Amino acid sequence: MKAVVLIKNGSAFKAFEIREIPKPSVMQGEVLIKVAAFGLNFADGMARNGMYKEAPPLPAVLGYDVAGTIEEIGDGVQNLKKGDRVTAMTRFGGYAAYAVTNASAVAIIPDQLDAATATALTTQYCTAFYAASEMVNLHNGNKVLIQSGAGGVGTALIQFAKYKQCEIFATAGSGDKINYLKQLGAHHPINYNTENFETVIKKITGQKGVNVIFDAVGGKSVKKGMRLLAPGGRLVCYGAAALSNKNIFGKIKTALQFGFYHPAMLMMPSKSIIGINMLAIADSQPAVIERCLSAVMKLYEAGIFAPEIAKVFNANEIAEAHDFLEKRKSIGKVVVQW
Repeated sequence: MKAVVLIKNGSAFKAFEIREIPKPSVMQGEVLIKVAAFGLNFADGMARNGMYKEAPPLPAVLGYDVAGTIEEIGDGVQNLKKGDRVTAMTRFGGYAAYAVTNASAVAIIPDQLDAATATALTTQYCTAFYAASEMVNLHNGNKVLIQSGAGGVGTALIQFAKYKQCEIFATAGSGDKINYLKQLGAHHPINYNTENFETVIKKITGQKGVNVIFDAVGGKSVKKGMRLLAPGGRLVCYGAAALSNKNIFGKIKTALQFGFYHPAMLMMPSKSIIGINMLAIADSQPAVIERCLSAVMKLYEAGIFAPEIAKVFNANEIAEAHDFLEKRKSIGKVVVQW
C-alpha cells in the first residue's frame, strides 16, 4: 500500500517520501480502514521536527485521525461491520492508504458527512470534549478563555462553550482569525499580536478574572493564565506550541516561562492546573475515548459541533500541508486526501 513516510527530521520539504509499505494486519479488537482522508495535528509537526518523544523511530508513518471505509474486522469487534463509513483515531499510522486502530476509537459517520470534515471530529473534537466536559464541567455564565481559538481544538471549544452559555474570551493572531472568532460566537476576541490578553481580560472583568482557561500555547501564557484565574478557576493545558522553538536555549527559556507551582500555591487561592495528553488516555483508558467519540458524534448530529476545514491537500502535497499548518496560516482543520 502507499504511505507518506517520515524519513528524516527537519524541513517538511525534505522530511517525507511516498513509499510502498506492507498493509497492516488486524488483531483482536481492531479494524482495518481504507483511508480516504487523514488529518494533520500540531503534534505531527513536533514529531517531524524530532520534538515529540512518543513518535515512533524513523522511518515512521505519522497520523492521529483518519476517515474512510472499514475493510476488515478483527475478532471480538461488535457494532461495526465491513463497508461502514467511519472516522477514527489512530496511534500513528494514519498517513497511509490503510490504517489499523482499536475499535473503541472508531465511530460510524452519516452518509452526508464528507471524509475531510469527519477527520476533525476525532482527535481535535474529542480533545475539546474531554477537556471541557470530563476534566472541566462548564456551567452557564462561566467566563472562559480559549487560547488559539481559531485552531481545530479552539473551534470545538468555542462551539461547546457557546452551547453551555458561557461568556467566551478567545485569542488569535490575525485580523482574519479575529473575524472568524466573532463568527463562531466569541464575545471577546483578542488579537494577541496587538493586545496583552491579560490586561484586556482584567479590564473587561473588573479584575475578577475568568473561571476556566484552555491553553494550547504554554510558556508565559500559562503564567499569565494563572494570574487571570478567579478562585475556583481551572487552567487546562492540552498543548505547548511555545515549545516548538528548535533552539535549545529558546526551549529552556520557554520551559522556565511556564512558572513553578507548589500545591500550597494552588490550594490557598483554590486554583487548579490540568494537563491533557489524549495519546496517554487512549493507551490506558480506551473506554474514555469511545465515550467521548460517541458524545462528539451526537453533538455533531445536533448541530452543536460544526468543524471548519482550513484546507484540503493531496497526499503528494504533504510538505505544503505541513508548512501551511506550521506557519499558522490555518483556520480550522488541515486535511490530506488520497
